[in-house]
Amino acid sequence: MPKRILSGTVVSNKNDKTIVVEVERRYTHPLLHKVVRTSKKYHAHDAENRFKVGDQVRIEECAPISKLKRWVALAD
Repeated sequence: MPKRILSGTVVSNKNDKTIVVEVERRYTHPLLHKVVRTSKKYHAHDAENRFKVGDQVRIEECAPISKLKRWVALAD
């Protein structure tokens, strides 16, 4: 099964080797038929601490690295 790849914006890089990425998703509401935006935050592994707040990054699914980290950051 292929690994999922999501793209989003870095909202925090305060932890060592970890970034928090906010991924926005748009979909049509089933009853109201309006476009709704939802966002979710993912903790991703950033081994070289190269990403800063506001950067656009892609994250890829991986084996668990820690309690919260199940994603690895890729350059976008």
